[in-house]
Amino acid sequence: MNRNQSQGTICVQGGWQPKNGEPRVLPIYQSTTFKYETSEQMGRLFDLEENGYFYTRLANPTNDAVAAKICALEGGVAAMLTSSGQAANMYAVLNICSAGDHVVSAATIYGGTSNLFTVTLKRFGIECTLVDPDASEEELSKAFQPNTRAVFGETIANPALVVLDIEKFARLAHSHGVPLIVDNTFATPINCRPFEWGADIVTHSTTKYMDGHAMCVGGCIVDSGNFDWEAHRDKYPGLTTPDESYHGVVYTEKFGKGAYITKATAQLMRDMGSIQSPQNAFLLNVGLETLHLRMPRHCDNAKQVAGYLKAREDVDWVCYPGLEGDKYFELAGKYMPVGTCGVISFGLKGGRKAAARFMDRLKLAAIVTHVADARTSVLHPASHTHRQLNDEQLREAGVDPSMIRLSVGIEDVNDIIGDLEQALKE
Repeated sequence: MNRNQSQGTICVQGGWQPKNGEPRVLPIYQSTTFKYETSEQMGRLFDLEENGYFYTRLANPTNDAVAAKICALEGGVAAMLTSSGQAANMYAVLNICSAGDHVVSAATIYGGTSNLFTVTLKRFGIECTLVDPDASEEELSKAFQPNTRAVFGETIANPALVVLDIEKFARLAHSHGVPLIVDNTFATPINCRPFEWGADIVTHSTTKYMDGHAMCVGGCIVDSGNFDWEAHRDKYPGLTTPDESYHGVVYTEKFGKGAYITKATAQLMRDMGSIQSPQNAFLLNVGLETLHLRMPRHCDNAKQVAGYLKAREDVDWVCYPGLEGDKYFELAGKYMPVGTCGVISFGLKGGRKAAARFMDRLKLAAIVTHVADARTSVLHPASHTHRQLNDEQLREAGVDPSMIRLSVGIEDVNDIIGDLEQALKE
């Protein structure tokens, strides 16, 4: 694939380059298994001596083509699709962490990811310290421990819309000899490429803007190939010492810059199996073909809607990093100069009661447990996605109990504003 191609061209044609007489459109390889002529051929695949397909739980041609497209969009060296964004974040951490290890994470992240890190992975023996992403480097350094193995954050936090200072977190991570993992779901590689700012691994919930049409759940992990695992080999024995489940292969020695994704595929996907179905990967690819067209419309619509809400007296506050005057406007301009995302957070002066009344009166926008697709939708995080958190935990995550999360779609912006206006009327 030509790395010099524009993002728009990669969106449309990346990942799948048909040869003479092959389908122009990426095929759906809807098969669990793949045939070989000899037992020896199959054996070489199981020994990681050759590349190829033998069981879709580990790899599938449709999935690999879509992963290659996302990899090219992010500027990485290798990528792997997963069954969901949650699975992507879980695998990204478990690929380099085990019982007794520690992770530092920004506190202002998606509630499900926060619960994954602080509750579920804790049962695996992996501890997590949540930190204020706006804290000074000196203060953040105090969170690191001798057993810290990764740092995690979201480019634009869901739903707090805190913009991560990627360079600051990359410096911190690297000064402690660990990689920075960034969830780039809201910005997408159209608006931000975290690798260019020092991030080492990027994750996505492809369910959101990449799919763009709320058709299929999925996730992706992309490796930059830039983190030197061998330089910190004692911290990452899973990558730098023999894997006895694959005849003693040492991933960093055998696969070089592809070590991280190869291990995630050959080991974690083999054992836990959170693979994205080929059908979902096909639908994801259809969404990716228009990602570069949809994101500017989402951002333009959201900026106009945020300005409208900010001007209303019955709106208590508005958070949108693409709006001048927002706390993160300058940081967003640095990392996302062409736009941020289509998601707005705001609160009404009437609090939770007013939020419920407002949402129930919406006609064009729908109340759904989803965000970041072509249709405008709305959610009350404290009552829905972050329901498991108490008010103190909500505020720690950057979620005001009165917060309304509005995902602005690509409809005509006048119709979106009209719907908001009628719902806000007394």
